[in-house]
Amino acid sequence: MAYSNEEDLQRLQKILAQAGIASRRKAEELILEGRVIVNGKVVTELGTKANPEIDHIKVDGRLLKKETAEHIYIALHKPDNVVSTASDPQRRTTVLDLLEGLKTRVFPVGRLDYHSTGLILLTNDGDLANAITAAKSHITKTYMVKTKGSLTQEEEDQFRRGVPLHGIRTAPAGLRMVREGDNPWYEVTLIEGRNQQIRTMFKHFGHLVEKLRRIRIGDLELGTLKPGEFRFLDPHEVKSLERLTRAPKKPSVVAAVTPPKAKKRLPAKRTSPKSTPVKRTPAKRTAAKRTPSPKRGR
Repeated sequence: MAYSNEEDLQRLQKILAQAGIASRRKAEELILEGRVIVNGKVVTELGTKANPEIDHIKVDGRLLKKETAEHIYIALHKPDNVVSTASDPQRRTTVLDLLEGLKTRVFPVGRLDYHSTGLILLTNDGDLANAITAAKSHITKTYMVKTKGSLTQEEEDQFRRGVPLHGIRTAPAGLRMVREGDNPWYEVTLIEGRNQQIRTMFKHFGHLVEKLRRIRIGDLELGTLKPGEFRFLDPHEVKSLERLTRAPKKPSVVAAVTPPKAKKRLPAKRTSPKSTPVKRTPAKRTAAKRTPSPKRGR
């Protein structure tokens, strides 16, 4: 490969993410699957670097073009029977097929099962997508789930604490029943996203999931979007997502905010002088009676 300066080289997964091909995690899968070609040579090593300004990079046979468009962020209500990927070997409808009229290339952030519906985020911002899907971000995702049969109180408590799946216990989850009945509705909140996690968790207790709809990602709401509809995010919604991806760094920030303790010391210094005169008020009064005598003698 013909490169320029070493400082101009970037990892392939980063180049693909910045070009709006996929998130960094998905880009790594593309590389490992041999779907990326650099200067006519198939690349399968994740440590490979290239220069996006000079090198010819192809993904699935298509030449990578430098994206000049600004980052865009889209909230989509994924319907049933739609794949939440950029492409599908079985030629099923994908979430990208629902973005009619959109010329900028975007990719879905995370996934929803084929028969699951609800909120899914699409963007060409690879860095934000990678931060949102990273396990350490702990961004909450909330779902409305309709099941066959109800959980017992003991099962609900175990659901919240975590359920062993494939030898690994799930992270603590939020759970509350929002509608009672033979086929109740539950609101479930997760901070992780294993494959078909909610369905598997309910199946662990012998209950099948009839319907599953994601209604929230962090502070981003599905709102009134109907299945198949999408909208562009407002700037404050984007900033909220960016802020949530930095949430793991908050403890160090909170620890650094110690000025309130310093302010508490100031009143303590001011009150101590005031408290001593109160105890010595008789002495001050007698002193006040004696002081006029010299003045009379003058």
